[in-house]
Amino acid sequence: MPSLILASTSPYRAELLRRLQLKFDVRAPEVDETPQPGESPPDLALRLALAKAKAVADKVGSGLVIGSDQVAHCDGRLLGKPGGHDAAIAQLRLMRGRRTTFDTALALVNATTGHAQTALVSTVVTLRQASDAEIEAYVSIERPFDCAGSAKSEGLGIALMESIEGGDPTALVGLPLIALTRMLRAENVQLFAAT
Repeated sequence: MPSLILASTSPYRAELLRRLQLKFDVRAPEVDETPQPGESPPDLALRLALAKAKAVADKVGSGLVIGSDQVAHCDGRLLGKPGGHDAAIAQLRLMRGRRTTFDTALALVNATTGHAQTALVSTVVTLRQASDAEIEAYVSIERPFDCAGSAKSEGLGIALMESIEGGDPTALVGLPLIALTRMLRAENVQLFAAT
């Protein structure tokens, strides 16, 4: 099997990838994540996922490189990683009672052949009408400062949610494993090989 490399320093993506029980390395992609003028959230996510995978593939020269990116948006506003307490509170107040779309893009690049596969998985999250006190308590407990949209479904953030609509629950966390396993199979990776 070719080596597998995750082009991300996200602990959430690494944790998800471990579910597949495949050995992998982690490399930090060096990619400018600034949106281009007029770029839609899905296009931004796809461009960045592919750019991350290609940046690492160019450095390593062989193996399969996984890139992923997630862009959250609500009522026409991009919701990046809040980075701090006040920004997280503001994001959650904006999102409550509304539908927020999380566009999670995935790219798998064969660094040897240059072959690239991409996929986009969209998840729509509706937050319930949580009180300011609930939002404040959640942010103080969970500290979701490195999470786009500030609502971590894999943690206490699930208690702020009214509904989640999407075809792959792992996409919301940041790495769509259903799409990834499909891509790996296309590269002849045996997911159920005997150890």
